[in-house]
Amino acid sequence: MPSSVTLDDIAAALQASHGVAAKRDIAAAVARLGGAGRSSIPMGDDCAAIPDGDGFLLLAIEGFMNEFVAGDPWFAGWCGVMVNVSDVAAMGGRPIAVVDAFWAASEADAEPMLTGMREASLAFGVPVVGGHTNTRTDRSQLSVAILGRANRLLTSFDAKPGDRLVAAIDLRGRYREPFSNWEAATDAPPVRLRDDLDVLPTIAEAGLVLAAKDISQGGIVGTAMMLAECSGVAATINIAAIPRPDGVPLERWLQTFPSYGYLLSVAPVKVGAVIARFAARGIAAAEIGEIAAGQHVAIIDGQASKTIWDFAREPLIGCGQLPLKAEALA
Repeated sequence: MPSSVTLDDIAAALQASHGVAAKRDIAAAVARLGGAGRSSIPMGDDCAAIPDGDGFLLLAIEGFMNEFVAGDPWFAGWCGVMVNVSDVAAMGGRPIAVVDAFWAASEADAEPMLTGMREASLAFGVPVVGGHTNTRTDRSQLSVAILGRANRLLTSFDAKPGDRLVAAIDLRGRYREPFSNWEAATDAPPVRLRDDLDVLPTIAEAGLVLAAKDISQGGIVGTAMMLAECSGVAATINIAAIPRPDGVPLERWLQTFPSYGYLLSVAPVKVGAVIARFAARGIAAAEIGEIAAGQHVAIIDGQASKTIWDFAREPLIGCGQLPLKAEALA
């Protein structure tokens, strides 16, 4: 880390980031909907996992910021498919189909969004099967929902003390300015995109991992915070160990939304096998921290440590289990 950027500086930037602020908004909605706590279909995961026969149907939805849709409508349409497919993969699933809801001032305004969505649908092999259309509004807006299926789940609720935190990120990309979106998908061969995503359900079905989460708008640390809160555990992240592209400042990378990025909570004896699955696909993967009993998330760099969030003081998304106590682990 450059001497001009301290661990305190990075911690303060993460705590004040737009991505973390957006995640905090979830808690009020969860409380209003009565979804706090672990129910038969718990809230807080990348998808709702609905028991179905010997597996699970996966249902998720994404809505996009108005400024993003206005500034890059083609990529917004592409992301409508991509981020939903990523959420399904994060839970050990494979996508079935998507539906969309879009608003625009005219058919011409809607065209880039729809083109991006169609091209992503073809690239990922996931059909768009319906939705809602309105081309008589004062601005463009987009939301896309997905249905998938998992034979064996990866969840946000199964990280256990003693696990190691593994990050897997496709570094073969570039920033799509001005947003901190690391884009490694639009130029990739479609077969590679699909096979890369299939790593997640494959490791789930092999019994290598129980807990995982898609790295989202909250960045690597914000995503770890959600995983820790949902599982009722603490997490420590070695920021120097995080896979990072050459030339990208660490403080920006920690707030980046990668097109392919996952955090996995892995038993120590299985870390090598998990990393090898990603490495075989050319995806950077590394052990970046550990899970412990507790109620906080901290970052470390060498001997220095800084707590980013203390769930005992304030929830983040309000979907956490009761924390695991050390005496219960003996």
